[in-house]
Amino acid sequence: MSDAARDVVVIDAVRTPRGKGRPGGALSQVKPIDLVAELLRALARRNEALDARDIDDVLLGCVTQSGEQGANLARVAALYAGWPDGVSGATLNRFCASGLDAINVAASKIAAGSDDLVVAGGVESMSRVPIFSDKGPWFADPEVAERTGFVQMGFAADLVATFEGFERAELDAYAARSHQRAAAAQQGGHFARTLEPVRDGSGGVLLDHDELVRGDTTVEALARFEPCFADAASSAKARARYGDDLVVRALHHRGSSPSLADGAALVLLASRQRARELCLAPRARVVAHGNASVEPVLMLTAAGRAAERALARAAMTVGDVDLFEINEAFAAVPLKVARDLGIDHAQLNVDGGTLAMGHAMGATGAMLFGGALEALERRDERVALVAVSGGAGLGSASVLARDDEI
Repeated sequence: MSDAARDVVVIDAVRTPRGKGRPGGALSQVKPIDLVAELLRALARRNEALDARDIDDVLLGCVTQSGEQGANLARVAALYAGWPDGVSGATLNRFCASGLDAINVAASKIAAGSDDLVVAGGVESMSRVPIFSDKGPWFADPEVAERTGFVQMGFAADLVATFEGFERAELDAYAARSHQRAAAAQQGGHFARTLEPVRDGSGGVLLDHDELVRGDTTVEALARFEPCFADAASSAKARARYGDDLVVRALHHRGSSPSLADGAALVLLASRQRARELCLAPRARVVAHGNASVEPVLMLTAAGRAAERALARAAMTVGDVDLFEINEAFAAVPLKVARDLGIDHAQLNVDGGTLAMGHAMGATGAMLFGGALEALERRDERVALVAVSGGAGLGSASVLARDDEI
């Protein structure tokens, strides 16, 4: 079989809107398994040539795998959606990079020849399965937390901002722009091809847009928020690692931090040969991907390193990339990645990002991947890079390219 036949191509990408991840949010009454199952059915509806019996695997990223998100949600959701017994499934966790990592693992399996047609993505219902409710040892066991350098993520964002010399006004300006770009994207229908409304049991629409976007957000309004991540225990760990004279500036607040969200996203991937056999039209190709780890106190900087690895494997430079989707895990994070890689802000998160639309942890990376694909098509551009930083210093990245231009 030729190398081209083992190319990993992207057939489709779908996602739910992001709902407010708290009681009263538009999706707070929807079980996470229903979010996934409806997207599986949507993939089948949208791709008439697809027969679910041909699916080799379903890979699902999910961070808090307990309660309604426990017991291998990927496999059970496929069964619940009415897909054949022969469709396998696995649920994985690379913290906030889980949804993107599921896509990368699927791409690896296809490139290696172990699978030919895989659905990959992620889900998180943060209103129904709250963050930290799994009581994992990284944060819930004091001995483990101390030995592994656990700090609050908002504090880690302040630490990044302190080291980089970012000012409060710079962070607020970035956050305001995220909301303004997301609102413009909503109004312009930029998410129309990827977005699948969530409906109730009677077919009524519960949510058809990202619920958290506030297009009227301004720097002046954000300036009124008080910083909220100062933490004595985290400060002590940072000083122990970086020196007793370290003073971490408290800069981030609820307006420059991502709101928690409910949502799911899926991507349909195939080998080029299998896509031809099944008459499935590729929209893009996964060119390369990579993951990285950094020390856990600074934590939120691994996206940049993962991006560099993915670009190196793609034999590309930043100059070859048209669009960048960098997860907005606090305002300092994309600003640092942009500075380190030399990214033009005009190419960065062009339709807004997580600060505006919300962070559905296990689903976010897959949402960014689908958004990058849609933006490339709309703007008639070629290459996008997607990167996400996660807890404990983890990060993942993917490079995708429009298939009709390769």
